[in-house]
Amino acid sequence: MTEGIALVVLIGAGLVVISAFTSLIAFRVGTPLLLIFLGVGLLAGEDGPGGIRFEDAGSAYFIGSVALAVILFDSGITTPRRMLRVAAGPATVLATVGVLLTAVVLAVPIHFLLDLPWLEALLLGAIVGSTDAAAVFFLLRVGGIQIRERVRATLEVESASNDPMAIFLTVLLVETIAAGTTTAQDISWNFLSTLSVQFGLGALCGVVFGYLIVQGLNRVRLETGLFPIVIVGLALCVFSITSLLGGSGFLAAYIAGLVMGNMELKGGLAFRRFQEGLTWLAQITMFLVLGLLAAPSEFPAIAWQSVVIGLALMLVARPIAIWLCLMPFGFHRNEATFIAWVGLRGAVSILLAILPLVAGFGSGHTLFNAAFIIVLTSLLVQGWTLRPVAKWLGVVVPPKTGAVDKIELELPGTARHELVVYRIVADSPVVLGERIPRWARPSLIVRDGRSMRVHEAGRLQPGDSVYIFAPPRLTGLLDRLFASKIELSESDLDYFGEFEIDATQSIGNLADAYGFEIVPDEREVSVGDFLRKRLGNPMGRGDRLVVGPVELIVRDIDIDNDRMSIGLAVEPTTASTPRLPLFQSFQEISVALRAWLKRRSFGSTDKETND
Repeated sequence: MTEGIALVVLIGAGLVVISAFTSLIAFRVGTPLLLIFLGVGLLAGEDGPGGIRFEDAGSAYFIGSVALAVILFDSGITTPRRMLRVAAGPATVLATVGVLLTAVVLAVPIHFLLDLPWLEALLLGAIVGSTDAAAVFFLLRVGGIQIRERVRATLEVESASNDPMAIFLTVLLVETIAAGTTTAQDISWNFLSTLSVQFGLGALCGVVFGYLIVQGLNRVRLETGLFPIVIVGLALCVFSITSLLGGSGFLAAYIAGLVMGNMELKGGLAFRRFQEGLTWLAQITMFLVLGLLAAPSEFPAIAWQSVVIGLALMLVARPIAIWLCLMPFGFHRNEATFIAWVGLRGAVSILLAILPLVAGFGSGHTLFNAAFIIVLTSLLVQGWTLRPVAKWLGVVVPPKTGAVDKIELELPGTARHELVVYRIVADSPVVLGERIPRWARPSLIVRDGRSMRVHEAGRLQPGDSVYIFAPPRLTGLLDRLFASKIELSESDLDYFGEFEIDATQSIGNLADAYGFEIVPDEREVSVGDFLRKRLGNPMGRGDRLVVGPVELIVRDIDIDNDRMSIGLAVEPTTASTPRLPLFQSFQEISVALRAWLKRRSFGSTDKETND
């Protein structure tokens, strides 16, 4: 017995370590990390060289569910309030209506290609209906792809919050099929009533428990090392209690994380460091278990059909859902196209595909294998093309200069400071003679690998690393003080415009200078306020607006949106040129409709005149 336990522990720990080290491949070649972890699980499984036979679908679903609760809680914790302000509307619609639309559209090719009944086809559509947060976060954050802020925020919030809807649809359809319910009226009523209860309770429990956890932990004194354990334990309690009450435990875990991540939490710094490692462990464990459960020898029977369904998901179902969901929010066509393409499927889809196996469906293995192949297709096609597609669509933003490192500090009471590190460049304002504010005096300077005190180092020199304690709200001022004067490359000029203009000047003056018309009531409005009115608040770096023959572009904007740098291009840039004749917004459709009606009106008038 002891030898058996030791062997299981050795195999499990060895697979985790192997997965962690193989992640170096993903960082080096840009492979989606999920693909690496799944590959390790498949190689270790019964059809791979590892030969491990694992067929316990129930245990796999239990392990995956706990891991997913931890991952969703972490997704909430790491979502800042600013990102929610930028993307709350479009991301919420995508995470709910978008998942439902994707499942409905995809059910059509599934029904005909896999010869499944309509409800089971809809079930598979729901199983693969959500995007994978781990894959999206890795490719956008770790992969270093700098894209427009609103697009990034929408993708990250959507991928982090759409799992509860996919889980709800899957569980509901599994229960409906198992109960033999077939009438549309019964299915619709069951859908609406269950959705309102699960999401209502999930949201309520997430907000209430998240707030109570923060208030409670801020009033107790625990050892620093115990805080992370207690917080994760309480997060899993929120997940479990909400599920027992009939709500969505996954939604509650995510919202509790959102609430806690945007409140002052004692021990929060130690927790975030612990949580990052725990989340990686949860992801690796879930991916390995799902890889072990799969039997690749069964894939060929439905391989080409599943690949076609995966392509239909990427090229038809998700684009339709994205277009309809984002139409009211004024996204540029290239932005909507990129959001449609970043629809990577992942571990949650494979996890949900276990439910038909647990329920004993005759088509359970077909659904599981098809979902697995669809996920692999998505990761292989979309995961490796993300960067070139982003560049082709012009949503890549030139890197922003700033601190090379920021270290959050755990201070008593309500004091908040960061330790920010800057590397001095030759033409930065401090090298050229500008004084450093008293509140930002350097605490340490590293020159040629040697640490020095400020009085010992003397005048700052290019190449120095400067360590400064500063409150987070003021680090934006330091970014401008220590950064190089902006020298935009030719490609950056194409993206940010040839000139920088004063955001406080009136839009009327700009209209007179460049020969375009402005409504008289708006002539005295500042250029910055004009952009805010047209683009909505909060704006992000890279947002742009074509006005007559010129294009106004947000080059930079601070956290509070009270100062901005605006670029001007004398003609629309390639970044604003639509690459596909798809994904029109309400505004574009209304303009095109008015133009068509105007042409029809002129045509009718000319015909009457000729008569």
